[in-house]
Amino acid sequence: MGGQQVTSLSGTKPRVGVVGLGAMGMGTATALLERGFEVTGCDVSEKARAGFEQAGGRTVSEPAELAATSDVVLLVVVNAGQVEEVLFGESGIVGGLKPGSLVIQCATVAPAVARDFAERLGQAGLEMLDAPISGGAAKARAGQLSVMASGSTQAFGLAEPILDGMAATVYRLGDAPGVGSSMKLINQLLAGVHIAVAAEAMAMAIRMGLPAEVVYEVITHSAGNSWMFENRVPHILKGDYTPLSAVDIFVKDLNIVHDTGRELAMPTPVAASALQQFTAAKAAGFGKEDDSAVIKVYERLAGITLPAAANDSGEELA
Repeated sequence: MGGQQVTSLSGTKPRVGVVGLGAMGMGTATALLERGFEVTGCDVSEKARAGFEQAGGRTVSEPAELAATSDVVLLVVVNAGQVEEVLFGESGIVGGLKPGSLVIQCATVAPAVARDFAERLGQAGLEMLDAPISGGAAKARAGQLSVMASGSTQAFGLAEPILDGMAATVYRLGDAPGVGSSMKLINQLLAGVHIAVAAEAMAMAIRMGLPAEVVYEVITHSAGNSWMFENRVPHILKGDYTPLSAVDIFVKDLNIVHDTGRELAMPTPVAASALQQFTAAKAAGFGKEDDSAVIKVYERLAGITLPAAANDSGEELA
């Protein structure tokens, strides 16, 4: 089914709860706050909560606390286990949301898992939009994300004003949960492969003695470029592996690709190779670093020297 953009609705803005104030969740919550929504943020991190409070938002430490004051809850957490806990755990939101409320599920999960969550929420009288997001922290903060969404007409109707406030493009992919997560799976397959191969290309270039900055300049103006090459290689050039999207994320997401391929009897050899590279980076201790740190596998295997981080004066750090 081809995607179509969802247009905005006029009317009273619903009260929004955002669970997960990481890079994407914080940006989305702040963008919605700036667009006039009443937003309550929730995160286990006191630092994350303080950051959103400084932006003018209200925060709570437990998901159940925001249920009673939210008409729509966005889940911008890491994985299916966290979604399960937020929805149905001891301090979950399901018991506190009024019937007919909406959950917008933005985490990357397997399509079958998304369908299961939607079914269980439906049994509790709640709507769910399967709505994985893409675009990175900067676009989240600008309210310019891409959303791959599927769900009932009722779910889309409830979600529309929020989607209009957080996204540049919303693809309406179907009337049943699971389709949005299927599309995100394809996006993550490509994203993970592109990051892994960008790291491989840069490692080979460095091994051959090519100046890394020159390689970046040439490739970003040539046919070999990709969005991920252009976005991630600057992290490598700066020696800055501050996690905007961690290695661990792609270990998880490419494992979802692998498992889904196995269920479909569909070989995914290129994605499997990328998964092994991210797994190697995780095993080497780089799981919490930016996903561009997958290049550090080559630093150990091929003996290359990667660009070092610089301090505020521009001097390289040892």
